[in-house]
Amino acid sequence: MQEEEKIIEVSHLVKNYGKFNAVDDASFDVYRGDVYGFLGPNGAGKSTTIRTILSLIKPTSGQIKIFNRDMATHRPYILQRIGCIVEKPDFYNYLSAEKNLEVFARISGVDIPKKRVHEIIEFVGLKGREKDKLRSFSHGMKQRLGIAQTLIHDPELIILDEPTTGLDPQGIIDIRNLILQLKHERNKTILLSSHILSEIELIANRMVIINKGKTIVQGSVTDLLNARDLIVSFQVNDVEKAKQLIQSSTLNLVIESTDDKNLFIHIAQERIPILNKLLCDSGILVYSIEAKRKLEDYFLKLIGA
Repeated sequence: MQEEEKIIEVSHLVKNYGKFNAVDDASFDVYRGDVYGFLGPNGAGKSTTIRTILSLIKPTSGQIKIFNRDMATHRPYILQRIGCIVEKPDFYNYLSAEKNLEVFARISGVDIPKKRVHEIIEFVGLKGREKDKLRSFSHGMKQRLGIAQTLIHDPELIILDEPTTGLDPQGIIDIRNLILQLKHERNKTILLSSHILSEIELIANRMVIINKGKTIVQGSVTDLLNARDLIVSFQVNDVEKAKQLIQSSTLNLVIESTDDKNLFIHIAQERIPILNKLLCDSGILVYSIEAKRKLEDYFLKLIGA
């Protein structure tokens, strides 16, 4: 089996501002083809880490390697292979989408034909608006144009810092789908910082959680979530009867809590049908079964919230 290629290697990264440790021994690896979720509460050090990765600020200590090169000594080589949005993209509101991308290309030293500009605009879902001035664009449209801007020089790695901030639900879905297209259709590697944890669960294959500047955990999203039993809500017609039945059974299940309609039970996924059958065979009506193990639960447990 071919060994996976590391695109980003962050090792024992530290960034101090006086006595304040913005990043305190953070380490993680991003592999080629990843949509890599970069998670943490406000003030965890996510934006500082991203700025350090992009060499916008200098680390106090630690090492950053990208494309197997040290950022400290190979900055131009690395940056020409990266596209990024840090916070929100900035454009000239009095210029059209097309002209904004052309200006960015010239600033970046990229010779790009107009046909290529139009292809990128179509890819991000803005076909038909390329001649419109940016002042007429919604926030979501500007975010999509920001992603278009990162594609001008066809980078291998794209770094997005909170790309869905301030978007409505449809805008969030649009950006989510665009990120997945970048992975599957353009073979891009994506480092995605976000506070919308449910979005990370939907699109990322690996993730890291940091808190107070430290790496708490990293790995495959599926493996990390499967490392814990589910907490499953069973909505039934008789909570007390169901509770007594479970406690007297041989299933050895732990009831986390109950309310007037639901039992919240620690249970492995494969045992859910067994418990459901036991309840139904005993005359208990089961109205719904809902898994409560989401990334939010895992995240909050790890950071102690």
